[in-house]
Amino acid sequence: MNQWESVGFSGSREGLTQFQLALLGLIIRRQKIAKVHHGDCVGADAMFHNLVKELGIWVIIHPPINPRNKAHGIANDYRKPLPYLDRNKEIVKESTILLACPKDESEDTRSGTWQTIRYARKLGRPTLVIFPSGEIILSGGTNV
Repeated sequence: MNQWESVGFSGSREGLTQFQLALLGLIIRRQKIAKVHHGDCVGADAMFHNLVKELGIWVIIHPPINPRNKAHGIANDYRKPLPYLDRNKEIVKESTILLACPKDESEDTRSGTWQTIRYARKLGRPTLVIFPSGEIILSGGTNV
């Protein structure tokens, strides 16, 4: 079992595919995770939140300043509300690895999830991307 101290998560407001949800569950159950960070939006964040809470993992929410897409998850800790892109950067900064589940099979320059992935890579954070089809790309040298 591997130790992942602080896991950040980013995903689409449209939610996770069955492949993404199943693979996230397998990966999370295989790791020893101390805490997770996510943005508390409807869709993928809410699905991820339910999965990690079910496993008893410490959850830190980085809420958006705009409450329109807020999922209102109950967490162990909360950060100051920020605009979406700033909040995503804070999630990456506080994480030792980023798990990301984009809605598309290829990179989209306008996607907040893809902007978060690019920022994590820029900072040299290990990044595990699970595509809607179930394909996984791991960058940054960590064990899964």
